[in-house]
Amino acid sequence: MPINAPKDCPLCFPEQEIVLWHDASCRVIRVPDADYPGYCRLIWKDHVSEMSDLTPAEQRHCFNILMAVEVAVRECFRPDKINLASFGNVVPHLHWHVIPRYLDDLHYPQPVWGQAQRKSRGSPAPEVDDARLALAVRNAIAEQIAG
Repeated sequence: MPINAPKDCPLCFPEQEIVLWHDASCRVIRVPDADYPGYCRLIWKDHVSEMSDLTPAEQRHCFNILMAVEVAVRECFRPDKINLASFGNVVPHLHWHVIPRYLDDLHYPQPVWGQAQRKSRGSPAPEVDDARLALAVRNAIAEQIAG
């Protein structure tokens, strides 16, 4: 159980997740969203709300994993842009969104949480299964940590 975990935190006590990678500090999941294939989330294990709650070494580790996930998503999905976001306004548990964006996606150029700009056209990206994405994430993390 995460440190300081409130019983109602959905990131401390997830019901279903597609976990692509994890270590003792964090996990990377794939977010099942038909409009944004390749959407991933990096979730810090302990229940903290801000990056500044982490030690400098933990901050570097979190950032290294975040950069590796971005690399893996770019490699697998070839998006026009990547959005990285960490809000925590609704769920105050440290997590990062890694969202591949396409010029003709549902919300572009607005944030994915903004007003839709067009009708959903289905998957704009290559089909990439969870195993392939997980392998790309693992490889990118290994390179990021080694580098």
